[in-house]
Amino acid sequence: MPNSEFIDLRSDTVTQPTPAMRQAMADAVVGDDVLGDDPTVARLEERVAARFGKPAAVFVPSGTMANQVSIRAHTQHGDEIICHRLSHIYQYEAGAPAVLSGCTFAFLEGERGMFSADDVRGAVRADDEHFPRTSLVVIENTQNRGGGAIWPVADVAAIGATAHELGLKVHLDGARVMNACVAAGVAPDAYGKHVDSVSICFSKGLGAPVGSAVAGDADFIKQARRARKMFGGGMRQSGILAAAALHALDHHVDRLAEDHANAKRLAERIANIPGITVATPETNIVYFNIDARLGKALAFTEKLAANGVWMFDVGPQRIRAVTHLHISSDMIDQAADIIARTAR
Repeated sequence: MPNSEFIDLRSDTVTQPTPAMRQAMADAVVGDDVLGDDPTVARLEERVAARFGKPAAVFVPSGTMANQVSIRAHTQHGDEIICHRLSHIYQYEAGAPAVLSGCTFAFLEGERGMFSADDVRGAVRADDEHFPRTSLVVIENTQNRGGGAIWPVADVAAIGATAHELGLKVHLDGARVMNACVAAGVAPDAYGKHVDSVSICFSKGLGAPVGSAVAGDADFIKQARRARKMFGGGMRQSGILAAAALHALDHHVDRLAEDHANAKRLAERIANIPGITVATPETNIVYFNIDARLGKALAFTEKLAANGVWMFDVGPQRIRAVTHLHISSDMIDQAADIIARTAR
């Protein structure tokens, strides 16, 4: 279980399996997933596909691989992907779209990592041999660098309709899509029906140790499975991991609301600390800026760590904190007190 000596707010990826999840993993019936005969993986894929209103799904090791097999299945080498400049596929996936799929980017701007259907329309290249072919739009929900921002369903619907009118595919990077669904009070298929593919990560707020899945139609999933094998993501007795994901879907979705409440609590507690500026979080991610007189963010986080609170600096004056299932409201209050003492 997590180290009780520290309040770890670096990311929701630090979560560890609960005792009940570990038991579900131990009890899992397994087979060879690459050969298609792991029953627990098959059950997870059916569950994910149904939740997003899609015909099929495929289980992959990580959120990055979920995005990359999707890009590979939707594009050809030389194509251009429309996404926000802050998108995870550009910021945090090691240049994989260029290396694995031979794609370039057309970047959009917008507050909180958001953009509009009109932005998409304006970014599409003319059908001219001098230009890359625009083929895919990627939406990230929730938007990590946008402060865990939630995409309104209506905006996703508008972008999906415009993209399809223009002959483009749409992929929804849903690493934290269940946070969006819980906070917005909508079902996953409310987003899924407007896009061609959608991913979900089990190893963040849902608390599983490993794994993501991506859902789409049968032809897309066939290509995504091929890309999974090509990229080295084919797993064998992975039902042990799928069992953890199934447990998360059964037991850890509704409780995401607790993480959102704790993130809001942290923001409210530190909002009045001199030298700190914080926006109200929409889900479980809190970004705050510190004045130059408090030093650089890196030095500030090092001082916090020395006092038992772990966070990440994400810019010269910017810090990120993420709540998750191992963080209680009491721990939030302790963290806020330590931030206040450090600022003083």
